[in-house]
Amino acid sequence: MDVPAVRLVGLWREFADRVVLQDVSVALPPGESLVVLGPNGAGKTTLLRILATLLRPSGGEASVLGCRLPREAWRARGRIGYVAHEPLLYRDLTVAENLRFHARLHGLQPAEAAEARIAELLERVGMAPRAGELARNLSAGMAQRVAVCRAVLHEPELLLLDEPHAHLDPEAGGLVEPLIAPGVARSRVTVTHDFRAGLAGGGRVLALGHGGSVAYEGPAEGLSTADAEAIYRETPR
Repeated sequence: MDVPAVRLVGLWREFADRVVLQDVSVALPPGESLVVLGPNGAGKTTLLRILATLLRPSGGEASVLGCRLPREAWRARGRIGYVAHEPLLYRDLTVAENLRFHARLHGLQPAEAAEARIAELLERVGMAPRAGELARNLSAGMAQRVAVCRAVLHEPELLLLDEPHAHLDPEAGGLVEPLIAPGVARSRVTVTHDFRAGLAGGGRVLALGHGGSVAYEGPAEGLSTADAEAIYRETPR
């Protein structure tokens, strides 16, 4: 039986005395997509940061690509691509230097192959002319395109995407989407506020309500637009 790309059992996370996620359970088969929906404050970004090994869960079980978190986080990190809520580029490095640094972190060899991969990705997202531009001089949309290139540079098995189309106009979004689309050898977890687009994309859905509890988990076609709207209208606890 294939090992799930993501497996959560009774996961919870708290900050001080505030519970952000509670009793979250989900299993994502390899090669499939999971869309995480929910209102502001429902714990969506916190969940993604746990999967990216940047936060420890307060309780429950979590594993990514068969690696138990946090104990085996070191085994999972090199197999994950993460687009955070912010681009997180080194401001005093150029676009190309940011990607070269990431390539070295992941041991992409030989150097010529890494350079070719960087050039290919920048060309695909329309950023090749800006390869020598300092990251601090980029617009928010340009920085987002570079962040996507960084996330897929090492061809990860699992993509974790926090609003990947943020700051992108329709043309730029169209350039980026093929790079982050699900694939046979790649799973994807996407956080989005646009529940209509999330439901239309198919795959599995994890809808979190206020307080980080699970309001729905299952196939996208099992959650109606009306029910999704009701989740967003819940009164925060």
